Amino acid sequence: MNTLELLAKRQSLRVYDDRPVPKDVRRTVLEAAISAPTAGALMLYAMIEIDDQNLKDELAVTCDNQPFIAKAPWVVVFAADYHRLWNDWEKQGLTSVRKPGAGDLFLACADAIIAAQTAVVAAGAMGLGSCYIGDIIENAERHIELLKLPEYVFPAAMLCFGYPPEGFSRAMTPRLPLETVLHKDTYSFKDQGDAGASQSQKGYKKFNAEFSQEMTRSAEVWLKRWK
Repeated sequence: MNTLELLAKRQSLRVYDDRPVPKDVRRTVLEAAISAPTAGALMLYAMIEIDDQNLKDELAVTCDNQPFIAKAPWVVVFAADYHRLWNDWEKQGLTSVRKPGAGDLFLACADAIIAAQTAVVAAGAMGLGSCYIGDIIENAERHIELLKLPEYVFPAAMLCFGYPPEGFSRAMTPRLPLETVLHKDTYSFKDQGDAGASQSQKGYKKFNAEFSQEMTRSAEVWLKRWK
């Protein structure tokens, strides 16, 4: 399928065929990811492949108890990464520069997410399904330990990849009309109307859910650790 068709039909896949993802396919997807746009060509991200089954089992629990994570054939964490640059600067004696701050974190997160989404599109072009796991932000202390994350590394997103089971299909998750989210020149609030009512109710439940509150708590931990 062409790129526009692929983007229009893409949806999260949480059930996978037993087939492993071959190394050459993984390589192709990750090579596509590193070709993604990046601030100043600095590639302010790290990609951590999770192959250890015990680690996947643990992440399935720490990421809001989602068993399908443990069954995913291929799992990759996309992390904002200033540790690599900072480490090089220290080796070169450039320690008089300021330390990475919140702006650097936001920019590195953008780099990481752009790379992740490029991987999603490349994977889809090769017949793989994918699912974003934002819950990797939760349980900061545990994830620092599990992934051995040094300072100035933040897990912006985790992706599960795998082949869809034979004959698998599901209805597309509806989206709001373009006009609801499109603004011209300046932001102007728009009532979502009936089209957005059910989405708003779903969002309200998630916003007040325990996992959402834990994510907010952990986000503060990540920010304090980074700064």
